[in-house]
Amino acid sequence: MAGKITISIIKADVGGFVGHGDVHPALIETAEERLAGAKADGLLVDYRVGKAGDDTSLIMTHDKGVDAEPVHKFAWDTFLAMTEAAKKYKQYGAGQDLLSEAFSGNVRGMGPGVAEMEIEERPSDPIICFLADKTEPGAWNYPLFKIFADPFNTAGLVIDPKMTDGFSFEVQDLIKKRTVMLSCPADYYALLMFIGAPSRFVIKHVFRNIDDLICAATSTQRLSLLAGRYVGKDDPVMIVRAQSGLPAVGEVLEPFAMPYLVSGWMRGSHHGPLMPCSFRYSHPTRFDGPPRVTAYGFQLADGQLVGPRDMFDDPAFDRARAKCNEVTDYIRRHGPFEPHRLGLDEMEYTTMPKLMERLEDRFSPTEE
Repeated sequence: MAGKITISIIKADVGGFVGHGDVHPALIETAEERLAGAKADGLLVDYRVGKAGDDTSLIMTHDKGVDAEPVHKFAWDTFLAMTEAAKKYKQYGAGQDLLSEAFSGNVRGMGPGVAEMEIEERPSDPIICFLADKTEPGAWNYPLFKIFADPFNTAGLVIDPKMTDGFSFEVQDLIKKRTVMLSCPADYYALLMFIGAPSRFVIKHVFRNIDDLICAATSTQRLSLLAGRYVGKDDPVMIVRAQSGLPAVGEVLEPFAMPYLVSGWMRGSHHGPLMPCSFRYSHPTRFDGPPRVTAYGFQLADGQLVGPRDMFDDPAFDRARAKCNEVTDYIRRHGPFEPHRLGLDEMEYTTMPKLMERLEDRFSPTEE
């Protein structure tokens, strides 16, 4: 198709089956029916429904641009319809990610997570949509650094003429609500300084330095900061483009061969390894985890989503999954002790304030 195409992933947890583990088929059916109608009406070019754990992602292409009100309004109404189905089947936490009662322009700040990019489609444009469960937006910091800044992961940074000038990272400070652009390799160490604190600093977008081509987009919504209380973990999504002057598909997937630690897991209050898993294993159970990531691979063709291909349905990731289980055994033995439980600075954004209030009158001053 002529002109630009927008790729949008808008996700929400509107009800878990059973507990926080999966999405009931009735909710998926509701989303599919509404998306098919939106495509028939011309709002969308194409769509797919994706899921990870108890989160449903509406993967959509359209020509309305980023933050388009009709697309966001459609997604919001779809989540409301899914919530009604969740209530009918008494699904756990029905509508928990919908923090507002009324739509107001777009869903940013209203609970659902959003990752979007507007692009001019290349002759061949592979994209991978990553969906995570039981973790926070900063979970994408490590793989995005590896993909777009680490030559030990991405050989193209050394041998591809279109990549040797490097990439720039838009980093958001979620606490002070500000943004900084850092260019690699020049700002390599500064980038690590910030994104090594993923609970506060998160990568929002990645651009190619030679032409500012957008390469990646993530959701950065922090539910606890939006709601002022713990309402579940953020369960982020991410879009990454690949090939033809960008990291190859294999380079995009390579960071997930190491089950790095992320925060989230049980009650959003624990560190645990991120497990790359196929669609069929995207429903966590053990201690409501460990945290999961699925990868939906597509070829764009005039805005059509050709796919998905299940990118982690590969025995090459079996050792990563085995290591993830080994790390899970080890860190679970810490029980309620740090570093398995999140540090106090993070607990202050979840359940700890109410517990402190309950015991406040039992504290007394010390002499020192």
